[in-house]
Amino acid sequence: MARYQFLLVFLLPLLAACSDQRASYEINGSNHALSLIRVTSFPWEKTAKYIIVPTRMPDCMRRHNLPNAPLNARFELFSAGNNAWIIRQRSRMFVTETRTCEGFAPLDKVPETGMGTLVGVFEMRDGALAFILAPRQAN
Repeated sequence: MARYQFLLVFLLPLLAACSDQRASYEINGSNHALSLIRVTSFPWEKTAKYIIVPTRMPDCMRRHNLPNAPLNARFELFSAGNNAWIIRQRSRMFVTETRTCEGFAPLDKVPETGMGTLVGVFEMRDGALAFILAPRQAN
């Protein structure tokens, strides 16, 4: 029995190393938002699992997996209009929407209509995932 207790004490720090961080962009209050979740399982990992969650409550909420990316990955968020959103991480781009929260697809190239307006970025700040609003453009 003592052997198993020692093993459990040894494994506990590894289990505690799991990290689940979240940041949100509130489109129209917390009921209409886009959230990014960053998940790591072990402290020695160099990449994390990322999930984008479009939400428009009470009508819809959906989780869409993004490809694994570096721990310090930066995700730009663009408003393409009509509740469509483009997420760009380096050269990878994805589109999602908050009308039904079902739509999600990778993009091979910049849409003919353009990326839309840069809303902000999801990035690590002081050890935590944060959403940073882009400066407003003068009209």
